[in-house]
Amino acid sequence: MPEGPSIVILREEVAGFTGQTVERAEGSAKLDQTRLVGQSVRSLRSWGKHFLIELEDVSLRIHLLLFGSYRINERKESAPRLRLGFANGELNFYGCSVQFIEGPLDEAYDWSADVMSEAWDGRATLKKLRARPRLLACDALLDQTLFSGSGNIIKSEVLFRTRIHPLSLIGDLPATKLRELVREVRSYSFEFLQWKREGTLKAHWLAHTKTTCPRCKIPFVKAKSLGRSKRRSFYCERCQRRYGDSEHVAIEAPVTED
Repeated sequence: MPEGPSIVILREEVAGFTGQTVERAEGSAKLDQTRLVGQSVRSLRSWGKHFLIELEDVSLRIHLLLFGSYRINERKESAPRLRLGFANGELNFYGCSVQFIEGPLDEAYDWSADVMSEAWDGRATLKKLRARPRLLACDALLDQTLFSGSGNIIKSEVLFRTRIHPLSLIGDLPATKLRELVREVRSYSFEFLQWKREGTLKAHWLAHTKTTCPRCKIPFVKAKSLGRSKRRSFYCERCQRRYGDSEHVAIEAPVTED
């Protein structure tokens, strides 16, 4: 599933379509595509893992899910979920979710939760985390109401860098460690963006998909379905400290992962 930095790259790659008029709309998406024809693209935005096309009287929310993809001015052999044709090019989206958003995007989204946004508010995120003490660290970093754009790669890398065990309880993290966690999600997301642009992202992974801890030189734990979110995780049992006893308390489920 593409994470927030990858959607920022998509937004940048299609920026040239801003102001253009949709001349054709087709695909397998279950929505009234005739409504899109003749509308001008007011803006191309992103919120976390959502790519947003703001038109004159409606917006499109595109989520690439686990295996979605896109093509700009070229096509795959398979049929698209949505194809938007313009006077000088087209956008094709495959294997994704496509939905209408009615009304202003600023009313539909909390931009302060988007780790890639200029409106990101770390203090607000800290406040929301403190209100959910029984949330597991691994689930917190996938909860899009807390860290919009953070996904499985960011989760494993940030928890390793901050030396926090993924099964730690948010309410048991020391205040300094909780602040470090919030800062690192934001910081690592922009490093992710830089490395993704350079094509070197995988070369910088310290934990995700790795077999050996680079600090302790012992095997990483590879958990296939960790936490309430049941997602794959890579971590070190020695240098990533487990805060709190999550085995004997009720664990809160994340609000949303998409």
